[in-house]
Amino acid sequence: MISIYKSTEKGLESIEEIVNGCWINLTDPTPAEIEKVTALGIPQDFITYPLDVDERARTEREDDGKILIVIKVPMYVGPTVDVPYTTIPLGFVITDTVLVTVCRHSHEIIQEFASGRVRGLSTAKRNRFILKVLLSTANKYLAYLRDINRTVDALEDKAQKAMRNKEVYELLKFQKSLVYFTTALKSNELVFERLHRTQLFRMYPDDEDLLEDVITENQQAIEVVNISNNILSSMMDAFASIISNNLNVVMKFLASITIVMSIPTIVTSFFGMNVDLPFDGFPFAWLIVIGISVGVGALVTFIFMKRDWF
Repeated sequence: MISIYKSTEKGLESIEEIVNGCWINLTDPTPAEIEKVTALGIPQDFITYPLDVDERARTEREDDGKILIVIKVPMYVGPTVDVPYTTIPLGFVITDTVLVTVCRHSHEIIQEFASGRVRGLSTAKRNRFILKVLLSTANKYLAYLRDINRTVDALEDKAQKAMRNKEVYELLKFQKSLVYFTTALKSNELVFERLHRTQLFRMYPDDEDLLEDVITENQQAIEVVNISNNILSSMMDAFASIISNNLNVVMKFLASITIVMSIPTIVTSFFGMNVDLPFDGFPFAWLIVIGISVGVGALVTFIFMKRDWF
C-alpha cells in the first residue's frame, strides 16, 4: 500500500500525487507501487532492502546523494505467539525532493505520524522528520520494556505456587523478545553513532540536539533491556527450582498421609487374626482397637509435624 502525505497550513494532509516536499509511506508495497516510487530515480534496492524481515540496521549512500537508513523498530505481535514482542526493519529513503518510508508491516509509529497528531511535523524538513521517528522508536522500546516487566512481575506471583512448566514457558517467550530487543537496539546504536559522525544532521543545531536525544534514549533502552534480561534469566532458573520444590512438598505430604492412613490397617489386621489375642472375651474390644489405631496415628502425626514432614 502506498500513502502520500504533505504538510500544509492546516496540518498533515493525504494527497494523491507525488510532489516536492511530500512524504511517501510504503507498507508491503506491490510491484506496481515500487515501480512508481523508483521512477523518481530511487534505486530499487533501497525499497526492497527494508522489506526483508531479517535485514540489519545500516545506512547506505548513492553517488547522487540519495541515502538509505534502515533501523529496527519494536512490534507487538500478540500474547498467544512464541515471541510476543519482536522487531522489524523500517527504511528511510532521503532524496532532494521527497522522503520515503518503507516497512513490511503497518506499524503504530508510522500510523501515529500519519494521523497528524505529532506536533511540529513538516514533511519538507526530511531530516527533522526522520529524527522524530527515531526518537519515537527509542521511546517505544522503553514503553514495551515496561509492559514486559509488568507482565513478568505478574507471572512471578503465579510461578511461586506453580507445579507445572506453563509459567516457565511464558517467561521463555519474553526472554526471546528481550533477545530480539537487545540485538536490534545495539544495531540501531551503531547506525545512530554513524549518523552522528556524518554531516547529515549537523546543518541545524536543533537537529543535532535531537539526534543526541535519540542516542541517549537508545542507550537507556539498551541498559533497561540488559537489566531485564539478566533478571529474567536468573528468575527462570529460580522458578525451575521453585517448581521442583513445590512438587517435592506435595510428594512429601502424600507420603506422610499414606503412612498415617496405613496405621489403622496394621492394627486392625493384627487383631483380626484367628488366634488368641488380648481382649478376646471383652464385648467392647473394637473400641479399644479403634483407640489404639487413633492413638498410634496421632503419635505418628505429631512426630511428622515436629520434624516438618507434613
